[in-house]
Amino acid sequence: MNFSVSNSYVYGLERAVKASGNPMRVVIDTSETNDKDFLRAEKLGSCHNGEGHDNYLKGITVQLDVCAPLYWWKEAQRYHWFEFVSSESTMHCLLKFDVAAQCVEETDPKILERMKELIAEYNAIPDDDAHKVEQKAKWRVLVASLPEGFCLAATMVTNYQQLKTMYIQRHNHKLQEWRVFCDWCVSLPRFLALTGADKYN
Repeated sequence: MNFSVSNSYVYGLERAVKASGNPMRVVIDTSETNDKDFLRAEKLGSCHNGEGHDNYLKGITVQLDVCAPLYWWKEAQRYHWFEFVSSESTMHCLLKFDVAAQCVEETDPKILERMKELIAEYNAIPDDDAHKVEQKAKWRVLVASLPEGFCLAATMVTNYQQLKTMYIQRHNHKLQEWRVFCDWCVSLPRFLALTGADKYN
C-alpha cells in the first residue's frame, strides 16, 4: 500500500484573503475579493513563521483524506492544527484487514508472516466466556506486534497556516511520504503564493 492524499477540499480562501486587511479597517469589509486583497494577503502570508502577520491563513480550511503508515502518523500528530475528523480503527477492524496488503512494500516479509500466524492463533481461540482472558491477552499481542509499515486512512482537517509550517519543516524530509505530502500542498489553490513557503526550498 502506498502513502496517498486524496479527496481534498478548500474552504474560505477568498473570505480569509479579504479578512487579511481587517487590522487596517474600522468596519469589516465583505465586498468581493480583488487583486489588491490578494497582493496584501501574499505579502502578509509570506512572513516568517511566528511573526503573526500570516494569521489570516488559519481561515483557509482544508479537509483531506490521508492513507499513511503508522511511522508517518506519529510524526504528523505533532502538529496542533492537523486534526482527525475520523479514522480507520485497528480496534474495530484489525481482523478484517488484509495486513500484508495494508502495509508499505518495505515491511519485512518475516514480520508479515508472523502477523499472519498471530491472527490465526487468535482466531483459533474459542469465542466464549471461558476463553475471554486468553482472547484479551492474545489481542494485546496482536496490537503490540502490528508493524510500523501498517497503513491507516483518516479524514483530517487543517488550514493553510498549519500546512505552511508543515511544508517548511518537511519538504526535504528523508521520508518520501513527507515529500509526497508537500507536493500535495503545492497543488492547493494559491498555496505557494499565499504562504511564500517556496522561499524555503
